[in-house]
Order: sequence, then C-alpha cells, then structure tokens
Amino acid sequence: MSGSSVQAAAETVARFARDHAALRAEIGRVIVGHAEVVQGALLSLFAGGHLLLEGPPGTGKTLLVRTLADALRLSFGRVQCTPDLMPADVVGTYLVTEDDEGSRDFTFRRGPVFANVLLADEVNRATPKTQSALLEAMQEHQVTAGDQTYPLPDPFIVLATENPIEMEGTYPLPEAQLDRFLLKVLVPQAGIEEIETILDRTTTEVETLVTPVLDASRVVEMQALAREVPLGERAKRWIAEVVTATRPDSDTAPDPVRRFVRYGASARAAQALALCGKVMALADGRAAVAREDLREITHAALRHRIVLNFEAEAEGVRTEAIVDAVLEHVGKG
Repeated sequence: MSGSSVQAAAETVARFARDHAALRAEIGRVIVGHAEVVQGALLSLFAGGHLLLEGPPGTGKTLLVRTLADALRLSFGRVQCTPDLMPADVVGTYLVTEDDEGSRDFTFRRGPVFANVLLADEVNRATPKTQSALLEAMQEHQVTAGDQTYPLPDPFIVLATENPIEMEGTYPLPEAQLDRFLLKVLVPQAGIEEIETILDRTTTEVETLVTPVLDASRVVEMQALAREVPLGERAKRWIAEVVTATRPDSDTAPDPVRRFVRYGASARAAQALALCGKVMALADGRAAVAREDLREITHAALRHRIVLNFEAEAEGVRTEAIVDAVLEHVGKG
C-alpha cells in the first residue's frame, strides 16, 4: 500500500471517529448517563443491526430512540405495541381510492415501519402474528402486503423496548425473533446525580433541542466502512470459541453451561460480535479489532441468545452469570 493510500485510510478512520463522537455528544445533550445504552444504540446503527432495550418504565428508552432519530436527520416511526395491534397497523394496508372520474382503485397506504428509525414500544405486548410481520422487516428489510413486496428505506433500524416488570398480557418474543436483534441492552434506573441532572433539564422552561449531525447517506457510508475493517485471525478464533462455549453439547463448554443452558448462541452471535467489534475499533480511531472491544460487548451480544433450562430457573441462575463463566473459561484457553 502506498503512502498516499495509507494516509487516505487513516483520514477515513479518523473521520468515522469524529462523526461517531459528534453523534454521541449530541445525544448526550438530552440523555443523562446510560453510557452503555447509548453505545448499544450506536453500535447497532453502524453495524446495520437492531437493538432490544429492556428496562422498567421511566428509564428514558423511548426518549433515547427519539433523540437518536433527531440527531441523525432520519425519518422516525413509532409503533405502540398492544394485544389488539394488527400487522396492517405496522406494515400498512390497501385503501379504496376514487379519482375525479369516479374510477376506483386500491392504493397502498404505508405504515410506520417505512421509516429509517422504528421504535417498537413494548414489543412483547404484540401478538405473535404482529411480531412475525415485524420479523420480516427486521430480517429482509422489506414488507409484504397482499401479493406485493415493498422495500424499506436505507438505513433501517428497529429499536424495540420491553418492560421486564409487567408480564401479564404479554407474548414473550420467540427465539427466532430475539436472534434477529444484534444486541440486547439492559436499561438501569437513574442514580442520585443522574436524577438531579434530569430534574435540571426537564423541570424548567429551557428546552434542549437536538441538532442533526449526520444524514442517511453518511450513515450508510459508515456502515459500509465498518464492514471493511479486517478481523484478525486471533479475534476470529476468540469469537468462535466464545460462541461455541455457550452450547451445552460442545466439548469446550464450561460446567455452568452444561448444567444450566438448554440452547446456546447461534452463528448470528458471532456476526454480532464481529460487526460491533469493528464499529468499536473505528469509533476509537483504529482499523483493527482488539479483544478488549469484543469482551466489552459480549454480554449484550449473547444475553438474549442463550436459553436457560428449568434447573437454572429453579436455582435463580441468570444469563449474565453464564456469559461470565464462558468468558472466564475461554480466557484460560
């Protein structure tokens, strides 16, 4: 590679880091704390995946999604998931229209899914039929209405929320749909200092306005750049070993996995780790993925892809402990 090519590559990486930092700073003007949550949203965005946010009410999940869309100069759609929500309420429906001459025809009216950033609020309250419509959009970046298929805008990211407290009237997401989420991030309650800051920002007449810092074309460009980052052989092997160690039938699985896990992570978990690791490297101004990048996001990439058995539930074993055991086990290898 010539000197000019090396310089151009370095400038490209540096620009990614600057744009990422600018977006994060703009979101931080509205969102108080929640560094891991904001990081998960940006990783999902630039890795071209979707994000599942789990947390109790009042933790700023909806505000984060709205702020992200405003800071990106992207279209925003929202679906408030309820048991009576129908697929047509998400995808859209055909309406009978009549022209000036009295001729009637069917016209497709697009639903809220036709947005760059889609908020699926309390997604586990939607029925499986509606969840399946959302699944096609997440996986294929398209929706089907009648016998027609309609592409979704680019970029397209779903940020779904679920409330872990109220389980009555909910439909747990099937493993197939959970696996479509690149990451699952837990949203904690605010601490004392964070609550004080929230009061300063939300109980006065001063309104914090978000200034868009990136547009759709730049986001797509950054997504493409992330995929160009090389993944070293050591990082690749580490990812493969971690994912394989989550499977109870694997020879490399640690004892807690063999005892408490019913199903381990799929290859999509490996893809999530690799892509997010690449984005983290670029955000730090590097063109190489470090093992520290991967370890930092392992919990978010695996926690929703590991299915515990009845013994784990009876003994109160959490998925976080299983991931910790896997990381410790692989670290010794």
